[in-house]
Amino acid sequence: MGNPSPLVIDATGRDIHGEAARIRARGPVARVVLPGEVEAWAVSSPELLKRLLTDPRVSKDARQHWPRLANGEITPDWPLFTWVAVQNMFTAYGGDHKRLRILVSKAFTARRTAALQPRIEEITRQLLDRIEEAGRDSRTVDLREEFCYPLPIQVISELFGLPEERGPVLRSLVDRLFDTSSDPGEMTAAYERMYALLAELVASKRESPGDDLTSGLIAARDEEGDTRLSEQELLDTLVLMISAGHETTVNLIDNAVHALLTHPEQLAHVRAGRATWDDVIEETLRADAPVASLPLRYAVEDLPLAELGGPDAAVIGKGEAILAAYAAAGRDPERHGKDADRFDVTRADKEHLAFGYGVHHCLGAPLGRLEARIALPALFDRFPGLHLAVPSEELRPVDSFISNGHRSLPVRVS
Repeated sequence: MGNPSPLVIDATGRDIHGEAARIRARGPVARVVLPGEVEAWAVSSPELLKRLLTDPRVSKDARQHWPRLANGEITPDWPLFTWVAVQNMFTAYGGDHKRLRILVSKAFTARRTAALQPRIEEITRQLLDRIEEAGRDSRTVDLREEFCYPLPIQVISELFGLPEERGPVLRSLVDRLFDTSSDPGEMTAAYERMYALLAELVASKRESPGDDLTSGLIAARDEEGDTRLSEQELLDTLVLMISAGHETTVNLIDNAVHALLTHPEQLAHVRAGRATWDDVIEETLRADAPVASLPLRYAVEDLPLAELGGPDAAVIGKGEAILAAYAAAGRDPERHGKDADRFDVTRADKEHLAFGYGVHHCLGAPLGRLEARIALPALFDRFPGLHLAVPSEELRPVDSFISNGHRSLPVRVS
């Protein structure tokens, strides 16, 4: 029969889990076509994905290891160009990645994250007060707009010392960066505006440093000297941490609320003490990864997948692109059983790759979990009768095959 034609990825993300199932049906790895007619290998087996994410023969540096970028085939007109062209630890390889991660880690410490708890609790209370006021006349409240979004964006803005009035602009720009169905020109323009905003922030913090992550990164850069962290790397690092630190947490809270409202028996487990809010968070991350698929990685040399426990005949050729299919991996029946599609907070094995794995594991994962751990119980304690205002099937996903969440989450709080 020969090899099937590659599966075309839907740039609008209209059916994240249906598409994930179609990828899995083709085996642990499958050829796919990304927006712009770019082919890649989508890896959906969690075990194979873990091995690839930690294999030194797999790089995230397109400049070094993706011939299609080096030879000019991939241009700024490609819809995902900015995802592979930035210079930060997201796209760094080997020693460069280690250097950047160490510098970022100096500013983004576990102690700094833990110290945010009282402030996150305060912001949560303020948002719930607003929602309660809006819901008094039984009007529908868009929970994504009024809760899932503003909490992480306010936290990340304060963490980086971004003026509060810049929050709405930041949000609109991040939305555009994750919208993989948008025009390439619109995404490029969004990046340019983001860089202008962050360059303004860096200039301000150089003049008047504060107790924030931007000031910490500037200090780390300047202490180590220009050869250690370039100005472009500083800006690209801010782009990465602010956009990823905001979008993933929005989707985590959104998806967790949706899962509990559409599976009331699971919420009952939590309320009866048979499961914890940490169980809710980890099962949400497994069953509804906030980032469905993440572009891109590249084979530094030919990779016979049999060496990594993959299919005997499959070889990812040197320079070929790899797509980490996190949503598909989270529901892999080989790992999680025949009921892998089912949201079950009492599930014993909730292991997932939603925050990545290995040296590229997300530095902001503890903060995302902390925000969800505060937000979810506060929401359901304040509004025990919370319910969706429309049938679940009427909810529309965000326009992205990368970001996995809803455009809106209309609820009634009475």
